[in-house]
Amino acid sequence: MNKLLRKLLTLAAPMAAALSLFAAVASAHVTVSPAESTTGAWETYTLKVPSEKDIATTQIDLRMPEGAEFKQYEAVPGWTVTVEGNKISWIASGDGILAGQFQRFTFTAKNPDTAGDIAWDAYQHYADGSLVQWSGEEGSDTPHSITEIVQAAAGDDSHSHRGTGAAHSGSMTMDEHEAIMENAEKSGNTSPMVYITLGISLLAFLLSAVALLRGKKE
Repeated sequence: MNKLLRKLLTLAAPMAAALSLFAAVASAHVTVSPAESTTGAWETYTLKVPSEKDIATTQIDLRMPEGAEFKQYEAVPGWTVTVEGNKISWIASGDGILAGQFQRFTFTAKNPDTAGDIAWDAYQHYADGSLVQWSGEEGSDTPHSITEIVQAAAGDDSHSHRGTGAAHSGSMTMDEHEAIMENAEKSGNTSPMVYITLGISLLAFLLSAVALLRGKKE
């Protein structure tokens, strides 16, 4: 019995490693939330940027999707913001986003007037000069974030925030800010390949355990 238990524990080690990899990959992508909004609305979006490398992220560039119009941003200590056409850049004036950290940047944009998916292309600059382009299709290693724009119901206030339920203004209350942060956590995009990898790992573990049990009986 002890021998069987040791074998199962040996199999559990790679399984634990696979779960750790799943957790890391699931949270590593640059994302924009919420994942759904309405046509013509002034939406408060949150750009979440994790630092995947052992060096700091010093700049993040975000391209506004076609039909969307950038309005304003929330100031973040240690970062300066530049707007050039449809490109918004957050540039670190200090250490930036260090390894194991992430940073949120909040901004307001007017949604397109027509329903459909809009893609947020982001470009992450590291302190060593390397660049990660988050502009690939869904399911790729570096996918862009997608927001689904649905048709607004008749009578909807185009200046309302669907993510917070608050009226549009130049500033926000702490309750509104916390609501945005909570919504951002729920709206992160994860590649389907992550779930496929996790499923294969679980199946392999179960098959190995069954084989060991059958071998024990024989």
